[in-house]
Amino acid sequence: MEHLICANVFVPVRTGPSHKSEQGSQILFGEKYSIIDRSADWLKVRNEYDNYEGWIDNDHHIFLRTNDIKVEPDILANITSFIDVNGNKLTLEAGSEIYNFNKNDRSFIMGDKLYIAPTEVSIAPVNESITDTAARFINCPYLWGGKTSGGIDCSGLTQVVYKIHGEKIPRDSYIQAEAGRPVSFLEEAEPGDLLFFDNEQGKISHVGILFSSGYIIHSSGMVRIDRIDHQGIYNNELKKYTHRLRTIRRI
Repeated sequence: MEHLICANVFVPVRTGPSHKSEQGSQILFGEKYSIIDRSADWLKVRNEYDNYEGWIDNDHHIFLRTNDIKVEPDILANITSFIDVNGNKLTLEAGSEIYNFNKNDRSFIMGDKLYIAPTEVSIAPVNESITDTAARFINCPYLWGGKTSGGIDCSGLTQVVYKIHGEKIPRDSYIQAEAGRPVSFLEEAEPGDLLFFDNEQGKISHVGILFSSGYIIHSSGMVRIDRIDHQGIYNNELKKYTHRLRTIRRI
């Protein structure tokens, strides 16, 4: 089995070997993945950060083998732009992983390329609250399977926010609902706790982060802050409850 490192800004991971298949997740720059199957121009891969499996287009397969890099990665806490020796710009999303980072000149090496940041680089874990980190994503559009500021889904938001704080949680909301430890009542929840919601079939289908007492930050249409009570999320614009509260977990 080949073990590789993503050297693209991000790569869509689809549920089947076709661009018509839905995007289930993304592999961010620097994340490691392994190839577990092949189909014509498509590769079935497993993201080694969260074990998420899916298909990527071989044309998106810009990579390095893991044995080319011996050190553990640093995780970017903010969107960061780097410049290579030819003046080409590389803009990486929060949650991306970089290797051989030199804090003195704000540079890192990927393969045979040297990248330098013109401004300060923020490395995870950050000295701020979970809710402050989540708030930096406000107004980012919702995108099924997304993990970036250009489009992010509910569990992508929670995963990336916690990754920036040095905590690894699974990719999908129904699996995240098994992480950490339970909180019995909303009145006992603290800012940063994960709130989970079920659908009509009783399956966990949505997740958000308790922002403050009575408020939740979550990705629904876009990353937004809404009211939350023991029934669920109340959308003041729609004047109705949109998600039914099921359980609460503390990471």
